[in-house]
Amino acid sequence: MDLKRVKEILSSDKEIPVHYHGVPVWIENIEETSSMAMISARGTHDERRLVSIDGLVENENEDPM
Repeated sequence: MDLKRVKEILSSDKEIPVHYHGVPVWIENIEETSSMAMISARGTHDERRLVSIDGLVENENEDPM
């Protein structure tokens, strides 16, 4: 995913399904200078990970919770 799309998802009023290596995730925030995103697995915000936005995939066919 590119930085522009991550920003659009973060600013959207709609819930947009995103996956990281097949796992549904929330994008908590982004670090624009390093193209990294703080994510957590959907359903739990206990464990956060800083990952490259290149690994994020929008799943347009999934119905959000």
